[in-house]
Amino acid sequence: MRASRFFLSTQKEAPADAEIASQALMLRAGMIRKLAAGLYTYMPLGLRSLRKVEAIVREEMNRAGALELLMPVVQPAELWQETQRWDKYGPELLRLRDRHQRDFVVQPTSEEVITDIARNELRSWRQLPLNFYHIQTKFRDERRPRFGVMRAREFTMKDAYSFDRDRAGAQRSYEAMYEAYRRVFERMGLQFRAVSADTGQIGGSLSHEFHVIADTGEDAIAYCPQSDYAANVELAEALPLLPRRAAPGRAMERTPTPGAAKCEDVAEQLGIALQSTVKSVVLATDDEQEGTRLVLLLVRGDHAVNPIKAGKLQGLQQARMATEEEIVEWFGCRPGFIGPIGTARALRVVADRTVANMHDFVVGANVPDHHYTGVNWGRDLPEPEVADLRNVLEGDPSPDGKGQLAICRGIEVGHVFYLGTRYSEAMRAQYIDEAGKPQTLEMGCYGIGISRILGACIEQNHDARGMIWPDALAPFEVVVCPIGGDRSAEVREAAEALHDALLGAGFDTVLDDRGLRPGAMFADWELIGVPHRLVLSERLLATQSVEYQHRRDASATRVAQGEVLQTLRQRARRA
Repeated sequence: MRASRFFLSTQKEAPADAEIASQALMLRAGMIRKLAAGLYTYMPLGLRSLRKVEAIVREEMNRAGALELLMPVVQPAELWQETQRWDKYGPELLRLRDRHQRDFVVQPTSEEVITDIARNELRSWRQLPLNFYHIQTKFRDERRPRFGVMRAREFTMKDAYSFDRDRAGAQRSYEAMYEAYRRVFERMGLQFRAVSADTGQIGGSLSHEFHVIADTGEDAIAYCPQSDYAANVELAEALPLLPRRAAPGRAMERTPTPGAAKCEDVAEQLGIALQSTVKSVVLATDDEQEGTRLVLLLVRGDHAVNPIKAGKLQGLQQARMATEEEIVEWFGCRPGFIGPIGTARALRVVADRTVANMHDFVVGANVPDHHYTGVNWGRDLPEPEVADLRNVLEGDPSPDGKGQLAICRGIEVGHVFYLGTRYSEAMRAQYIDEAGKPQTLEMGCYGIGISRILGACIEQNHDARGMIWPDALAPFEVVVCPIGGDRSAEVREAAEALHDALLGAGFDTVLDDRGLRPGAMFADWELIGVPHRLVLSERLLATQSVEYQHRRDASATRVAQGEVLQTLRQRARRA
């Protein structure tokens, strides 16, 4: 590829609304152009990288035995109504009507459509297992699209769906996709972690997310450096920090704590450790027959309630935060001084594992400006219901018993789910078994954010000069930069010969024949992030050498012309 025949449109400054590095750099490099909020045009440079992501994903899906098809972007509402997601999905689902006033959606995902295909096409157990995938445009009407391609409204996604006879078969399909995903991200040259995760709106009972590690990631990941354990913080198990409960050492007293509505203020006033206080969080459930009931969750003062974990407790799936009026009615006191002792009305109390092992702790007294000190389970209040309620913290023991947890940030780029019969049962997708009896299909679904990978990769690989692409995703692997090629036929011919030789050796190469000065030429390719740069000049040709520099190198290295291919193969780790 000659740069003079390609479309390059770099900019010195990023738009004012660019919030993160990947967004700013993709716009500056001319990889994307914004059309509207959350809507981007992929320019030729950006599309080259996007297609490379697609190619790797497609190769690994095929290698894993998945079969490619292509489902429509627009889907009929009836399918979503069958699974009840038409009403449950929320405002992110873009609904529309055609000229006949029939309802449709612009797909954010394709579980309903693929299940409809399965119930119409899969008849016999002999057709199973089967895995279909496609790479297709998706649309989610984000309230606040941001971060460029990282949280766009329109995006490209690979979604795959497996169909099996039973849970054991579905588990094998899940494991095959899990391994395929590991190969995908390894081939892309990304630092990533596979973490246990919540299943969210998709549903199901087994789930792993694949996160690219980056400081700007929206998700917090808990992992053990001494083992393979990793989980999204919202799912990571929080073990009790106290091995057992000690005997009471103090009498319970109602103690004045004027104005101390937060555990931090209480600890400071009383001159005690924050870890001796207990925080009260109140949820409410609404029932047509029983009316509104409150549930009191207790966590240590330095901990935070994990809403995902709380929402999985029996009876709390539809819980909400209680209002101040409801709290005053049930506790006889405003928030900030409430606790489990002497409440105005009976309520359910759930204590975090660590709280359940505490003794002589401090809780709200349900009296303004007062707390109880020296509180103990069994003596001062009944034994609580115990559950894992909190977010893990750095230094907590790892659930696998192999060390302590560390916390890092990650950008989710892939997600695998075991769905079971969540969709096949709702849509009556069945097959006939060996005995001639109908059985419900077991399903899994597996997504990769094709366009999101570009943003995540840049967040992980950039510096002050621009992007630093791994070879597998770079719009071009190698750039040949002739200095004075517009004036010297010798330099021009040598650069063209080198360009052609590299293409013949399988390197995706661009020749910068625009005649720019070295500083401007180098700045463009450093911004774009091409990993390998080769420079030719009359002076270098006189010594039968070229200058080689990897995008991460601090300086260039002189290489003999006959050793260029060998050098590139070594740096690109090619055979």
